[in-house]
Amino acid sequence: MLHRSLVVLVLLASTFSLAQDSWRDHQAKLTPQKSGTTQLLIAVSPVDSRVVWAAGTGGTYVVTTDGGEHWTAAVVPGAAGLQFRDVYGVSDQIAYLMSIPNNTGTTDFRIYKTVDGGKTWKIQFTNHDANAFYDCFAFWSPDRGITHSDSFDGVFPDIRTENGVTWQSIANNMPPALPGEASFAASGTCIAAQGDRNAWITTGATSVARILATRDGGDTWNAYDTPLVANANAGGISVAFRDPWNGIVAGGDLTNNNSADAATSNDGGRTWTLTNKPPVSGAIFCLAYVRGPQHHDNFGDNDGFDHDFDRAVVVTSETQPNYSSGDAAWTPDEGQTWLKLPNVSGYWAVGFADPHAGWFVGNNGQILKISF
Repeated sequence: MLHRSLVVLVLLASTFSLAQDSWRDHQAKLTPQKSGTTQLLIAVSPVDSRVVWAAGTGGTYVVTTDGGEHWTAAVVPGAAGLQFRDVYGVSDQIAYLMSIPNNTGTTDFRIYKTVDGGKTWKIQFTNHDANAFYDCFAFWSPDRGITHSDSFDGVFPDIRTENGVTWQSIANNMPPALPGEASFAASGTCIAAQGDRNAWITTGATSVARILATRDGGDTWNAYDTPLVANANAGGISVAFRDPWNGIVAGGDLTNNNSADAATSNDGGRTWTLTNKPPVSGAIFCLAYVRGPQHHDNFGDNDGFDHDFDRAVVVTSETQPNYSSGDAAWTPDEGQTWLKLPNVSGYWAVGFADPHAGWFVGNNGQILKISF
């Protein structure tokens, strides 16, 4: 029996080693692209393998319609004093932008929309609540989305659109907030929407990092604890789900350059298990599934998609001081195995259309295409 057990262990070890080697064969191809701006780019939203929107400081957005061969950079009129912390691209013509003020002591948060490829922008929402601080938004469809704010007096003053034009408060629908509970406007990925009505928000800045989850488009919510590090400067920063049940959340302590952590859930966010430690310095600012959002969950393994990358995730981090640098890594199996992406530094966000078309965006207008 002992001899047979040793043989089994050797076979398992060999299988694991082969799996490791096979994933290392999936070397990422990294291609620098010229954004046309030197502004910090904070958020990115691939529509497909050709159309990508990104946005950042100085009221700046950039867009490509040829997979990044050429980018057009511009400033939204009247928004030069704002930082765009999130972007959602619908098509080459339609996109949303969410801003925070450069001066965080003001309340000038705005949501913009274009329907003509950026020729004109219309303000859909301007915040006038001195206690609100909007961090991120996410969309179920071109006309249905939700925007998340830090809490005050135990309330999350979140808003929702159901027509792609007007935004209404859903503060009364949200779960009670813990003292000081907030999210981090790092890369616009503190909220994830999936399917027609599922969404998850990651929080921190208090005694526990939580996930706020809805199954009905924001009408009702539940709150679940995660094992991520949590304090006034720490918590969950980025979250993504690949189907209604399986997802990953990551973050860290913004004051500790050795604090990056991540956890996965297979029950829709109710319970979470820490992954192996990500090999990046600083806190994880952004994560994204490599397969992108176009995967058809309803058709199982026979949907015509390459399922090799179903559980593959790329993360990027930022370090103190001033979030001027950081690392990137990827995992083929939602955090059991991590592979460092060498010489990838200073990027705030990453997003994928599919395994062959992803983009990092970051400091000084840097854009780096990544494909597997």
